This record gives sequence, structure tokens and C-alpha cells, in this order.
Amino acid sequence: MPIYAYRCVECDFAKDVLQKMSDPVLTDCPACGKSSFQKQLTAAGFQLKGTGWYATDFKGSGSKPAPAASSGSGESAPSAPSAAPAAPTAT
Repeated sequence: MPIYAYRCVECDFAKDVLQKMSDPVLTDCPACGKSSFQKQLTAAGFQLKGTGWYATDFKGSGSKPAPAASSGSGESAPSAPSAAPAAPTAT
């Protein structure tokens, strides 16, 4: 259920009220009793926190990319074979 902010125009009394959307709008001020209690326009209380839905939800189930090889490990990676065959030697 949403929380609505109300303020009295006559006595400036303010109150937040938890109401259903189908409930009637309040008009009588609980402080002064006059029918000048009005609903205020307020900002929505919506916040996005954390890493975001885009990073955690709806990701493809495909494989993750392989981690890059680090060059500081001291071991050399095996070299790939050359694409061209070796040239024949003349005799």
C-alpha cells in the first residue's frame, strides 16, 4: 500500500497516511477539523542500489570469457605452430 502525504491549508498540519489506492481521499484535518486537508504531490521513494539488475539478472547462460594470461608468471606460453610450411632447402 502506498503512503500519501497530506497537508492542511488552514493550520499547516502535515501527516503521512498509509492508504489503499481505492480508499477515498481524506478531506477533514485531524488537527483543526476543517475540510481543508489536501493530498500533496511527492517524489516516489524508489532507489536503485547495488550493482544493478543489468549486471545480475537476465544474463545469458553462455560460457564466460577465458581469463587473460598474465605475463608476469615466469612461464612462457607454448608458441603456436606457423601457418606456412617450412621452405625446402636446396641441395
